[in-house]
Amino acid sequence: MHLMVNGQEKELAAGSTVADLVADCGFRPGSVVVERNEEIVSGEAWRDVQLATDDVIEIVQFMGGGC
Repeated sequence: MHLMVNGQEKELAAGSTVADLVADCGFRPGSVVVERNEEIVSGEAWRDVQLATDDVIEIVQFMGGGC
């Protein structure tokens, strides 16, 4: 299926979940927030939320630092 992930086109197998996408992109689950079609997907729901063709996904990674 065709998705838009962080502004870039991506192909993923039909039936893939948010958890599958996060793993496919190489992110550690506890270090990112996922937005699907302008709505935050809670980490607990990642394995249950199936992606669909033409979904728009934003994955934001936490950065540490500072005082």
